[in-house]
Amino acid sequence: MARSSRPAKTPAQLSDLINEHLNRYALAAGAAGVSMLALAQPAQAKIVYTPADVNFSRYPPVTIDLNHDGIGDFVLALGGRADSMDVWSYAFAYAARSNNMGQVVATSEKNSPAIALRAGSRIGPGRRFGNVGILVEHLSHFSKHSGYSRWFDQWGNGGKGLKNRYLGLKFFLNGKVHFGWARVTVTTSGKTFTATLTGYAYETIPNKSIIAGKTKGPDDEAGAEQISASTPTPQAPTLGLLALGSPGHSIWRRKESA
Repeated sequence: MARSSRPAKTPAQLSDLINEHLNRYALAAGAAGVSMLALAQPAQAKIVYTPADVNFSRYPPVTIDLNHDGIGDFVLALGGRADSMDVWSYAFAYAARSNNMGQVVATSEKNSPAIALRAGSRIGPGRRFGNVGILVEHLSHFSKHSGYSRWFDQWGNGGKGLKNRYLGLKFFLNGKVHFGWARVTVTTSGKTFTATLTGYAYETIPNKSIIAGKTKGPDDEAGAEQISASTPTPQAPTLGLLALGSPGHSIWRRKESA
């Protein structure tokens, strides 16, 4: 029996307008995917904080390893000297041999003692650093007819001491500058004192400032305005609207206005 012949089906031809819309849809989808990837990997500052509670001593001194790589970055210690009439005692900070790059501790001017920074102070490229890390210094003077004692520098505070002040630190990782802080309390008793390290931190992004006392990132600029959580987030146009081209954009703009 002869089979009836039927006309062969031909592929449906899409109109030029539909093709144009599909092409726009594909381009919009690709652009949205790239945007989402870019937003998924923001470059944020990270602060590495380490709590502590240890008194300075002469032997052994306190070593600070800011990034926990097993290499000391700073050393805190007590020192002293004496002669026939004077007895000096002091606490100081210095860079370990593995990080001996000269300028390491925040100061007010060249060769001046370390500043006792307050919480909230910015430690970064705009601050002066030096290699003289004296924190607190006390002198007891003796003579045949009289004697006296004297406190020097900010940390001694005239014999009152200071609680939870900050050393500004500058050091190098892989040849790049990083900034950090060490929190120290100086407690006095008569002509003697103790110095205690209570925590330290550093900023992982090279050459980026850190705020004294800040223990978490990102390190926002001081005084930066915070976006209110109640502010509505603008809605991006859907891929379908984007694919429609100019008419779709007009629809999206009307929805946003509403």
